[in-house]
Amino acid sequence: MDFAFVSSIVLVLGVVFVNGWTDAPNAIGSAVGTRAMTPRSAILMAVVFNFLGVLLMTSISAKVADTISNMVDLTGSSTQSLTSNGNAIIVLAAAMFAIVVWATGAWYFGIPTSESHSLIAGLTGAALALGGFSSVNAQAWVKVLVGLGISSVLGFLLGWILVRIIEKIAWNANRFRAERIFHKLQVAAAALMAFLHGAQDGQKFMGVFMLALFLNGSADKAADGTFIIPIWVMALCSLIMGLGTLVGGKRIIKTVGIDMVKMRTYQGFTSDFAASICLLLASLTGLPVSTTHTKTTAVMGVAASRRVSSVDWGIAKEMILAWVLTFPGCGLLGFLMAKLFLFIW
Repeated sequence: MDFAFVSSIVLVLGVVFVNGWTDAPNAIGSAVGTRAMTPRSAILMAVVFNFLGVLLMTSISAKVADTISNMVDLTGSSTQSLTSNGNAIIVLAAAMFAIVVWATGAWYFGIPTSESHSLIAGLTGAALALGGFSSVNAQAWVKVLVGLGISSVLGFLLGWILVRIIEKIAWNANRFRAERIFHKLQVAAAALMAFLHGAQDGQKFMGVFMLALFLNGSADKAADGTFIIPIWVMALCSLIMGLGTLVGGKRIIKTVGIDMVKMRTYQGFTSDFAASICLLLASLTGLPVSTTHTKTTAVMGVAASRRVSSVDWGIAKEMILAWVLTFPGCGLLGFLMAKLFLFIW
């Protein structure tokens, strides 16, 4: 079996693992921060619901996976410089390596950077190294930019609006009884967030996995240019993502659920519910949005509705800086790694 192909598959799974390590904990950070769940029980729940999200949402709509797999053209059909699938597989492996390096660095500093945007940036940078601008699908990039705006703005606004509505509804409620109700709702909302994280991020990485199989001649595209994702690919990606969450999830949970803002249970529920609405809409329409952006901006919106000073804007600025740097930083790293891998092989 071709070494470049094996390397690309291993590195794709490495990126899936790192996503579970760095991105999946965002879905359960609020539930841990409000003490509705212990870190261990929240992580185990995230593993289960990530898998269900991958399985069920992919059977309903695989548009997100299709968008990611069609973002770049590594097959040689759009430019003369892309001469072989062998080079394409090498470049894909380089992109995955760059993403693992970038994401591991972000994890080390406890910054919940977006693996979605790392994936997009790394793929694009590597494709540019191989075939120039003609190897990048501009329409798919428009979807990415639209998704970035939706996840950032809509997450914040929904968090702000929904928490105000809930506060008005529950204004005269018995505090002890309301706390018990929101405790249960918080757990349910965290499960929904984990489910939709699987639906969004699971599909993104399955799209790249299928691209690797396609470049090796191990998978075919349908007449409309989309992949039919087999159940074993869904199960494998879900398992690897879950292992990543089990290994490294606590650091990001602490940043998002505890350090950035102190929340009561009803606020934690609202942030999860607001983010879930955004993710569901994006998944159904095929927009590859960032679960990290969506969740953290929803948390900010909920906290800011009380008072702006409720948010630790120092941590928020670190996150925003990481998001801003991801596209050029990981893109450049993908470009350089692609050049290096092509030189070596």
